Amino acid sequence: MSTKPTTTDLEWTELDQRAVDTARVLAADAVQKVGNGHPGTAMSLAPAAYTLFQKVMRHDPADADWTGRDRFVLSAGHSSLTLYTQLYLAGFGLELDDLKAFRTWGSKTPGHPEYGHTTGVETTTGPLGQGVANAVGMAMAARYERGLFDPEAAEGTSPFDHFVYCVAGDGCLQEGISAEASSMAGHQKLGNLILLWDDNHISIEGDTETAVSEDTVKRYEAYGWHVQRVAPKPDGDLDPHAIYNAIEAAKQVTDKPSFIAMRSIIAWPAPNAQNTEAAHGSALGDDEVAATKRVLGFDPEQSFEVSDEVLNHTRALGERGRQAKAEWEKSFQEWRNNNPERAAEFDRISKGELPTGWEEKIPVFEAGKGVATRAASGKILQALGAVIPELWGGSADLAGSNNTTIDKTSSFLPADNPLPEADPYGRTIHFGIREHSMAAEMNGIALHGNTRIYGGTFLVFSDYMRNAVRLSALMHLPVTYVWTHDSIGLGEDGPTHQPVEHLASLRAIPGLNVVRPADANETAIAWREILKRYTKVFGKGAPHGLALTRQGVPTYEHNEDAARGGYVMFEASTGTPEVILIATGSEVHVAVGAREQLEADGVPTRVVSMPSVEWFEEQDQGYRDSVLPPSVKARVAVEAGIGLTWHKYVGDAGRIVSLEHFGASADGKVLFREFGFTAENVAAVARESIAAAQR
Repeated sequence: MSTKPTTTDLEWTELDQRAVDTARVLAADAVQKVGNGHPGTAMSLAPAAYTLFQKVMRHDPADADWTGRDRFVLSAGHSSLTLYTQLYLAGFGLELDDLKAFRTWGSKTPGHPEYGHTTGVETTTGPLGQGVANAVGMAMAARYERGLFDPEAAEGTSPFDHFVYCVAGDGCLQEGISAEASSMAGHQKLGNLILLWDDNHISIEGDTETAVSEDTVKRYEAYGWHVQRVAPKPDGDLDPHAIYNAIEAAKQVTDKPSFIAMRSIIAWPAPNAQNTEAAHGSALGDDEVAATKRVLGFDPEQSFEVSDEVLNHTRALGERGRQAKAEWEKSFQEWRNNNPERAAEFDRISKGELPTGWEEKIPVFEAGKGVATRAASGKILQALGAVIPELWGGSADLAGSNNTTIDKTSSFLPADNPLPEADPYGRTIHFGIREHSMAAEMNGIALHGNTRIYGGTFLVFSDYMRNAVRLSALMHLPVTYVWTHDSIGLGEDGPTHQPVEHLASLRAIPGLNVVRPADANETAIAWREILKRYTKVFGKGAPHGLALTRQGVPTYEHNEDAARGGYVMFEASTGTPEVILIATGSEVHVAVGAREQLEADGVPTRVVSMPSVEWFEEQDQGYRDSVLPPSVKARVAVEAGIGLTWHKYVGDAGRIVSLEHFGASADGKVLFREFGFTAENVAAVARESIAAAQR
């Protein structure tokens, strides 16, 4: 085959085209073999994906995680074969047998790309639009990282400058999360972000005209993006030359994110399946696969046909990648030589280590004083921010309520923003009223690496964030959610703002640690523990959700056992409890009050504060039994939410003081009284449990 370039703007040979067509037949074969999947988009997107992987991106198949690489996000995760075929052709570790094992047990090629499972996959995508927001977060993190290590470098000259590429489909852009994230990206002027839209006009229900009629390109222009539309070739196939030129033009626009609309025909060039909704999510069928192979010049009798010539050509990326990385390492070493202090900081941060003496900066709060845990959290954040420069974050327009402003003089905003605190490398992120994209952007920030991210809103609005929070847990990402106004204690805003089912619902997410501290000192220990648990090693990290009070609660003596998730806060006067009261958050002081009444009546009572069920469950059985002795059957759990969490802890004789209905609009103290969260009621329920245990 000829290796002569066919154009001057892009080195594109017949062998490149054959590699693209190889990716197409591999996608069709992989879906056909397993009998299910999404072949059409992978077939039509092959020219764009190949152009990115082979002609545009700075990456190295031998080291998929190096700091200076470009990032690639396939937001249209259902088209996972778009990514898998390129990872195979480029030599990132997938082989032909992995494509043959597509969507089967134990394979490296699951139905949707999974971070930590397949080398070269930067994020888990599947729920549509999440990847767009992840990419926005990565672009934000890249800018903040540059500010940490190389803020004075001229534009485009720093070893920390790189691009984030994202491929999204119609479904991604219909989901509201992508609108939130795209608005944020335009506002932040993220010139390192390039989004390629697969405009194929097809969704599961058919032509997108059934549901969408706006001008998407104009919408992105209104968001403040640099927009381009690239036309297909006369036969309808994507034009790699046009795509390449559009990407190169986008890279020159450094003050706006770039949006490239690519009009495509799904399942091109399948003779009968192209431009049909069936090609979106169903195998093409043996006859159509064979017909497609004939069109592309492949043997219809062969499956998974890859010529040595094609594979040798595409895997030459390995050498180009090594050269690109070597060039980067040269500039990186030059930076290290010129910036020894920042280089030392980079080494520390990249290892996931914290500065020497950071724990000493965490405040200890005076016992007996009433402090809202949200206020305590704010003081802790500001103290930590002074010594942990990689710690940054903000709120979904609720910073004053969430107490998430780490630095009031430094807002993460473009330099030309009119606000006096605007700083392109600022510490405080103003996510806007965009909870869903905030959570997914936080995931992207964590995935990018070299920073520690938190973000806040009211606990009740965690519902908006749930899909992204679930993905945080699925990917084991060390992100921290600061959820305040955690119960009916918030008061007059009423049931729309009072979380009832949320704590139990969030605890149901595998891998998410929910922490609801009882007081200011437990809040300090919680923040310390969260930061110590940070890890960049996949499978060992975990997201955390802090549930914090709006109202003031009594402060108790600092107790290190709070880091174990559950501990004996107050022991029974005799040393052997007749009843155990288990509580979290603002209800702990109610349990303490009930203990005083029971003890006054001669009932030995233990109070267990359990800020984190998940942390408690990590402890060995001996410790858990020391806190909740199996011999003590009389138990009461107290939490101002549904009682779903607590049945396993109280047992048959136990009781739960909970809220199995929505709240109301009134002062928080009134609501606690009316709904039974009083020392008197908890003491009465404890006596019921004692009686039940004696039967």
